[in-house]
Amino acid sequence: MYDLIVIGAGPGGYVCAIRAAQLGLKVACVEGRETLGGTCLNVGCIPSKALLHASHMAHEMHENFATLGLMNAHADIDWDRMLAYKSETVATNTKGIEFLFKKNKIDWLKGWAEITAPGKVRVGDTTHETKNIVIASGSVPTALKGVTVDNDAGVVVDSTGAIALKKIPETMVVIGAGVIGLEIGSVYNRLGTRVTVVEYLDAITPGMDGEVQKQFQKILTKQGFKFILGAAVSGVEVADGRATVSYTAKKGGDQKLEADVVLVATGRRPYHDGLGLDALGVKLTERGQIGIDSHFATSVPGVYAIGDAVPGPMLAHKAEDEGMAVAEVIAGKHGHVNYDVIPGVIYTTPEVASVGMTEEAAKASGRKVKAGKFPLMGNARAKAMLQAEGFVKLIADADTDRILGAHIIGPGAGEMIHEICVAMEFGAAAQDVALTCHAHPTVSEAVREAALACGDGAIHV
Repeated sequence: MYDLIVIGAGPGGYVCAIRAAQLGLKVACVEGRETLGGTCLNVGCIPSKALLHASHMAHEMHENFATLGLMNAHADIDWDRMLAYKSETVATNTKGIEFLFKKNKIDWLKGWAEITAPGKVRVGDTTHETKNIVIASGSVPTALKGVTVDNDAGVVVDSTGAIALKKIPETMVVIGAGVIGLEIGSVYNRLGTRVTVVEYLDAITPGMDGEVQKQFQKILTKQGFKFILGAAVSGVEVADGRATVSYTAKKGGDQKLEADVVLVATGRRPYHDGLGLDALGVKLTERGQIGIDSHFATSVPGVYAIGDAVPGPMLAHKAEDEGMAVAEVIAGKHGHVNYDVIPGVIYTTPEVASVGMTEEAAKASGRKVKAGKFPLMGNARAKAMLQAEGFVKLIADADTDRILGAHIIGPGAGEMIHEICVAMEFGAAAQDVALTCHAHPTVSEAVREAALACGDGAIHV
């Protein structure tokens, strides 16, 4: 008899299992992949970041080394070796999770799970008994009507197929201007592929701050991206190893676009197939997510759910937070996740990071709002790095000065955003950040300058 069986060993599941074991529970984790880590470590976050890093190094050598006085530098792209580096990175991380399972005495039940009854999880031919179950089954790419994905053929692919293409394509069409499409598009754009992004909405990165959307699109366009916005894709046909994308543009009517590879990056959906949730009586939301209460409990006693399978942003770190929180709830403690302070990052170059409310959302809430903005052209470190095209923007309540959100485009934005996350967790005012000494020269000084801009004004602008 286990105290807890976790279904899924992605960021939410494996973190939940480890935290529960640390709290003294007897824990098992069900995972059908050959390696632990879920989508994130195997075919998502980690391998894509490895390719982003490698392709960025190639871009710097080709585009910026001469400016830095590093002459005659040239990199021949060995795609097979780059893919091998990606795989080595994945293997190191997934083996690390396996080590942590052994260290914390967590049983890995290899196979796919079915919940046959409350407290009973069948894996293969064996049914295991447990006091509690946490579903952390994650998500899968969303299908697009009229488009058939075939990762093995390598012409019309999803994010999994896109990071394992047999060769670097000359042309690529990315359907969807969200995080996944822009990150993977950036990898190939840097390696010489002509990338065209087709987006249904009128702006890229839906849901982000309006100023960020406009500036980010300008930067990516300068890097070589082509954007077709306000366009609905109706189908993709494959012939002779190439694809033809049919779409209807708000301005221009019906159009066709040819490419060597089409990446379908139109989002992800919760995955809980085969778990037996219908028979068990677990209620789902209208969007197919597992319904939970404020303590991650489903409609069936003893069954909890977290991560991409439940409502909320589909982010690995959101799943991790929920994993730790639900483990503490099950152990009799008070697990909690502050959903107002969950950062989001796009790992392009420059990086884009945000937390909290956009300026548009803050104003729509009815409160008086002030925004402090500082361009990186006023930051010495960013200019020295040849990455001064972005900015830092801080949103604060005009009456209380309390920080409501932050939005950053620039080098290391994904690291810089955490300063604001901590500030928001403690209910800090913009002035608190403005009065905090920041090391010089750092890009993080721009965060302080944006905070100063919420008051009497930034210094270096």
